[in-house]
Amino acid sequence: MNLTSEQKRVVYTLGFCGLVSAADNWFVSPALPAIANALGVAASAAAIVLTAYLVPYGLLQPVCGTLGDRFGRLRVLHVIVAGLAAGTFLCAVAPTLPLLVAARVLTGCFAAGIIAVSQALVGDVVGPEPRGAAVGVLMGITFTGQGLSSGLGGIICDLMSWRAAFACFGVLAVVALALLWRLPVTCGGTADASPRARAEAVDPSAPTGPFLARAARIFFGSHRTVYLVACTTGLVFLGVYGFMGTFLAERCGLGSTQAGLIMMLYGVMCLVGGTVSGRIGAAHGPRGVVYVGEASGLVAIAALLAVSVTGSWAPALLAAGALGFGYILTQPTLVSLSMDADPAQTGLCTGLIGLGVFAGGGVGSALGGQLVAAGGYPLLWAVAAVVLAGQLVLGGRALAALDRRAR
Repeated sequence: MNLTSEQKRVVYTLGFCGLVSAADNWFVSPALPAIANALGVAASAAAIVLTAYLVPYGLLQPVCGTLGDRFGRLRVLHVIVAGLAAGTFLCAVAPTLPLLVAARVLTGCFAAGIIAVSQALVGDVVGPEPRGAAVGVLMGITFTGQGLSSGLGGIICDLMSWRAAFACFGVLAVVALALLWRLPVTCGGTADASPRARAEAVDPSAPTGPFLARAARIFFGSHRTVYLVACTTGLVFLGVYGFMGTFLAERCGLGSTQAGLIMMLYGVMCLVGGTVSGRIGAAHGPRGVVYVGEASGLVAIAALLAVSVTGSWAPALLAAGALGFGYILTQPTLVSLSMDADPAQTGLCTGLIGLGVFAGGGVGSALGGQLVAAGGYPLLWAVAAVVLAGQLVLGGRALAALDRRAR
């Protein structure tokens, strides 16, 4: 991936912003037992904290992407990262579970656009050729935060409290905002330039019409397969990851720090996957990258089934690593493919991927809780394996058809 120093600066800064948004959510997974104990509720009931962040985080991504298209990606990022910081500090002081859920919803609403707007901004800055690899690096950094936060959050919870963990991640959000302000305003394109420049750059052929109609045309248009695969990706990958902390605590008797350290491998393999996705794509194409990612997800689920059977935490190391590697190959590839759905609305296109992935993850967390209550964790892992296998076969065929049409 040949980028200039200025392009690398943009990618790494936006990656750090994404890292903070991912860390802000996913440290909660190993912290759920501590949150439940402190607020006097069951761990399964406290899982609503995950859903409270993921659902608005997914639903509002197309909205934030569109706002970035209209008002400038960098300007929108300034607002939403500031809101992320404020919402995270509110979570640190929430006295009850309902108020914590409300604070998480607010935080998710602001954080929703960070990934979608950043992905579109990276596409603007680096151009179409290295776009897939650059987005892979961006997402690798982002979800390194998801994995590392599990360990760091668990350690902070054990040494101090879950409230202190929220406060620490709020400070990181403030740092991210400071780094954003150091980026040159011109990197956001004409929408971030002066009012006169924006007026002169107006494209008379730009898409018009109601937001929902434009979003529906993209989501159910020629690239609908990409968006449907995004939905099942979030359902399985994020849904499974969200339950790993409580699963390791209940099945293996691990504490927040121990479970978090295991889950840190997710982030490490996200970083590894982000750096090699470009090479896999060059050799096998985008569809090949998705195939490898989905196969890695199946390996992760098989390892979690092994933990369920044996009660040993050792296979969870493979599960965390394979899950992170698989996710970071699949999601950024779908983002890159989605940008071709409507090049005039790349923010909306990438936002709809976020809608599919993160709303799918929120639904996965909610359905996962019901599956665990009905048949325990083995049922959850079995259902996830069936869904992912179906995505590998049916989604792979549909992506192949899309690839043939593109040629």
